[in-house]
Amino acid sequence: MSKRIHSFIPRILAFAIASVIALGTAAQNVATQDTPAPRDPNIEAYQRYASQADGNAARGKLVFEGEKARCNRCHTVGEDERRAGPNLLGIADKYDRGKLIEAVLVPSKEILAGYGTSVVVTRTGEVHTGIVKRRTDSRVELFIADGKTQQLSVEAIAEESSDETSLMPAELHGVMTQEEFADLIAYLSDLKDPNAYAMAVAGAPQAIESVARPIRLEPFHDGRIRFAHPNWIAQVPGLQASFLVVENDPAKVWLLEVDSGVTRKMLFLDLKNEAYTGKNKGLMGLAFHPHFKENRKYYVNHHLLEDDQFGPVVIERRATKDLRRDSGTPSRRVLRIEQPTLAHTGGMLEFGADGFLYIGTGDGGPQTDPEGHGQDLTCLNGKVLRIDIDRRDPGLAYSIPKSNPFRDHSDSRVRQEIYAYGLRQAWRFSFDPVTNDLWVGDVGQNMFEDVTIVRAGENHGWNVYEGFRPFSDAFKKKGREYVPPVVALGRKHGGSVTGGYVYRGKRSPSYVGVYIFCDFESKRIWGLTQKNRGLTKIRQIGTAPDRVASFGIDRNGELFALGFDYGMVYRLVLDDSVFE
Repeated sequence: MSKRIHSFIPRILAFAIASVIALGTAAQNVATQDTPAPRDPNIEAYQRYASQADGNAARGKLVFEGEKARCNRCHTVGEDERRAGPNLLGIADKYDRGKLIEAVLVPSKEILAGYGTSVVVTRTGEVHTGIVKRRTDSRVELFIADGKTQQLSVEAIAEESSDETSLMPAELHGVMTQEEFADLIAYLSDLKDPNAYAMAVAGAPQAIESVARPIRLEPFHDGRIRFAHPNWIAQVPGLQASFLVVENDPAKVWLLEVDSGVTRKMLFLDLKNEAYTGKNKGLMGLAFHPHFKENRKYYVNHHLLEDDQFGPVVIERRATKDLRRDSGTPSRRVLRIEQPTLAHTGGMLEFGADGFLYIGTGDGGPQTDPEGHGQDLTCLNGKVLRIDIDRRDPGLAYSIPKSNPFRDHSDSRVRQEIYAYGLRQAWRFSFDPVTNDLWVGDVGQNMFEDVTIVRAGENHGWNVYEGFRPFSDAFKKKGREYVPPVVALGRKHGGSVTGGYVYRGKRSPSYVGVYIFCDFESKRIWGLTQKNRGLTKIRQIGTAPDRVASFGIDRNGELFALGFDYGMVYRLVLDDSVFE
């Protein structure tokens, strides 16, 4: 099926199409910088009034359901039914009153993945705008205005373009008085999930203590050097003081050298003519071949738009003999993953101790995974994949390792590249070099952000489970076992987990064996320990100065964090902190 998705989006809507951060679900761990809020006096008046007035939640519920705002046409509160907007139960666990006010007044301030609009033009010239509810080989079903749906035959579609916006009107506050707006905010501020911790096993802590002395994040390089939306860093094998830093958009990779206080930044690779770039689009990850120093091969995961089809692709590149830049030889395509929407593409690449390449994929969207990709063994979405990059099977640019759990499966439709499944958005993962455990930070849907340890053949539950809680029975199958996460953090802790590393450095003995990770939205940094994949201790160990899209590690086991908005690389200083 052809999915026509273009980078230029015609503005054909009859009303302002915007999005709302507070009315969204957990964001994909990559987002753009905030744009300044409009200095509209009317907006400022509503913001000032709602900030000072308590409002009445009972009256606000009437506004929410009434004919003026009509919020309940696109949103549910605790119901399983999927609509154009997300389920709002628990929204107050994620955002405070100030953020809720800002989100309704300036809904286009930040756009979340998964609730973008699609503009579909039929062969007869009809234009339909909405959010993809469901997509099959024969039809596309859209949520359109006022909570209605529109079904279109794939054969009837001439063009489909996508934009990272939602159907929420930008001037929603204009249909109500300031008092009604304050009441609506009061109602939204009361939408906490009473059952959020009903299954509060040790792995779903309601409160997280902080260490007595937090860690520090210090700039790793000269502050005059910045990067554009950096989302991956690693030390270059064979070079002493050199790192590669990946920029999401504009799809560039830089060589960063920090030696004796001197910082140098040099272009290593420019993929602007190959990668599909834009908001939340571009380069996602990079991995060095285990024998990089000898064969100079490395691998990049990036978004691609080709033949009107969008999706992530893994390519092989080669460095120059001195390892300091890309050689310029054409990319060798390794694997392309079909993608039903622009959301949840995964992005992580990492070689294991076994020499095989592990690839993280997202469920492909739309929100809530309505087609059950995470549980579907016949597709690559919502998985961790494992391939042998040094060999090739017939018809493939790689080989399926003999030890892969689904190799030679009795059902020929099952994708043998699958190592583990039941994941929503495996954005960042890493191996513990001592235990070889594969730690995955899995971005959640409505209520929880998961950190899990993944092993061959396991089903980690999505979308039957989110965290420890049942989510949907639509794709639940008798006899399947679901592996719970090590920890599931509720919305009050954060909204988009960034997986990290188990610390094995030598500078901070109390942190050895501690898995360090963070939340992209709240900027909180945590450390945890586990036994038999059960949480034994979790602490907040610090707060980042910027939203962290990825962590990195040097050959000594010391950690780095990438500030996505301000473009700085930070070194994690654990020396003065004690994990207790």
